[in-house]
Amino acid sequence: MLKKIFYGFIVLFLIVVGLLAILIAQVWVSTNKDIAKIKDYRPSVASQILDRKGRLIANIYDKEFRFYARFEEIPPRFIESLLAVEDTLFFEHGGINLDAIMRAMIKNAKSGRYTEGGSTLTQQLVKNMVLTREKTLTRKLKEAIISIRIEKVLSKEEILERYLNQTFFGHGYYGVKTASLGYFKKPLDKLTLKEITMLVALPRAPSFYDPTKNLEFSLSRANDILRRLYSLGWISSNELKGALNEVPIVYNQTSTQNIAPYVVDEVLKQLDQLDGLKTQGYTIKLTIDLDYQRLSLESLRFGHQKILEKIAKEKPKTNASNEDEDNLNASMIVTDTSTGKILALVGGIDYKKSAFNRATQAKRQFGSAIKPFVYQIAFDNGYSTTSKIPDTARNFENGNYSKNSEQNHAWHPSNYSRKFLGLVTLQEALSHSLNLATINLSDQLGFEKIYQSLSDMGFKNLPKDLSIVLGSFAISPIEAAEKYSLFSNYGTMLKPMLIESITDQQNDVKTFTPIETKKITSKEQAFLTLSVLMNAVENGTGSLARIKGLEIAGKTGTSNNNIDAWFIGFTPTLQSVIWFGRDDNTPIGKGATGGVVSAPVYSYFMRNILAIEPSLKRKFDVPKGLRKEIVDKIPYYSTPNSITPTPQKTDDGEEPLLF
Repeated sequence: MLKKIFYGFIVLFLIVVGLLAILIAQVWVSTNKDIAKIKDYRPSVASQILDRKGRLIANIYDKEFRFYARFEEIPPRFIESLLAVEDTLFFEHGGINLDAIMRAMIKNAKSGRYTEGGSTLTQQLVKNMVLTREKTLTRKLKEAIISIRIEKVLSKEEILERYLNQTFFGHGYYGVKTASLGYFKKPLDKLTLKEITMLVALPRAPSFYDPTKNLEFSLSRANDILRRLYSLGWISSNELKGALNEVPIVYNQTSTQNIAPYVVDEVLKQLDQLDGLKTQGYTIKLTIDLDYQRLSLESLRFGHQKILEKIAKEKPKTNASNEDEDNLNASMIVTDTSTGKILALVGGIDYKKSAFNRATQAKRQFGSAIKPFVYQIAFDNGYSTTSKIPDTARNFENGNYSKNSEQNHAWHPSNYSRKFLGLVTLQEALSHSLNLATINLSDQLGFEKIYQSLSDMGFKNLPKDLSIVLGSFAISPIEAAEKYSLFSNYGTMLKPMLIESITDQQNDVKTFTPIETKKITSKEQAFLTLSVLMNAVENGTGSLARIKGLEIAGKTGTSNNNIDAWFIGFTPTLQSVIWFGRDDNTPIGKGATGGVVSAPVYSYFMRNILAIEPSLKRKFDVPKGLRKEIVDKIPYYSTPNSITPTPQKTDDGEEPLLF
């Protein structure tokens, strides 16, 4: 009988062993994909957007915010601190530590609950990457098998590298490099021993030990780790004492750190076809300068506040301030005049209230800002700055100003001042933005020539009538920046450029170069319009943009009923497009012209720029072959193609200067 029972136990044992072997074999085979996933580790890595000086504008990522750290980047002290509290025998075991497991089982049995685990760092990596947290026999078996197998295909250093890059350190930070930069604003090799132990404490309970929320708990746990290091003989008593007394500075910042959201939105839009934009660790260097960006936003808010104050004075008894503040908006684009590189791009007063990018997406009526292009057409057709044109009333009845048969209403244009100045020079007409003189000039040139020339310059959606010479069509600020480069870049338009280079994780660099979109005229001819725009700032509608000692060329633009207020100004090195208006296309307010609203913003901006960059070029280059005449203390320029009709002597009786 005993013999039968013995044989029964033997059979049962063999059956159990067989079933267990089958289970192990099945689990072993099922782990092949998991092994491959850990071996061929390709984590999601955040990309960074930098300004032209290498300063961080924003981090962009998909689901996990991570910067990858190679094993060589990780300080030895960090490895020691980690092993001291998580897996002291890491370099001795083969993936699982049976002694640690037995100790944990005994401790859990004594306490009657789960209080301690015996997992190695290898097992923790396996749990983090390929397994769930469920406590089942199959999962534990799978964990053990994968851990043993992974130790056969990866070195200990490779396992640690994966563990320290995959682990979550709280506050949205994945990986030790991310946590170091996030909490302490330091690269790994600059961390102190106390900072290292604070980071080592985090994976066990990321939320509880988050130093931005629970600094005391974080410091206490770090001190426990320091004492453990000392007990193992891995640090000296002096190191222990110094570290215990240290209280590091901890930074509580967002993972994106986006300080120029309108810029970042535009970058994402331009690079939406780039594979792995948010996951493959690109470094995207922009043409943006954060100092210019900051001052642009500051300048717009300065102008915004001034307008609100003016409106409040005009309507003291109304409670429309909140409505005015939310509805009134602005945008600004600053570019390099010789390259078209965008140094600043602000799409609104407050991104938190509205993410709509008015600098790139808004189409607003251009108003008188179109006029320099009309005068450039005139100069390129033989007119000069001193050519005379009548500033007299014109009435167009029954649509006879229009080339569009569907347009049949009457048009009665007038000057903003409601006055007529009679015969004026082209320079006077443009400097003072005279509507009637501009219409009469366009009539002389011929509508078809004006329409075709503006189309050739790249203006789109032009109505087929003379109202185009007063800017009756819509344009975006970034389009305006490109068009005005015709003058600031001496005859050749430049496409505004935002991205300087893109570097991937293999340090392969793709560089972008400025794009010349079209040569419109010669340097000499373009300078004629430039010189008139200088006079517009010095003596005309742009006078509130003046800065002593700095040559500025610029043009105001105001649409009907003061709905849009523009100022486009440029120096020898910088061009700025400034727009103010209401998002619902209602009037800004009484007297809110481009010269009153936007020109002072330009002046405010440039004064601040000169304070940080006093060496900026102050005077425009004058191309060779131009003649300069001084009439009533005002300079007039001419070229062989645009000759002064009646040569005059300068104020001191001398012949005109030839450059």
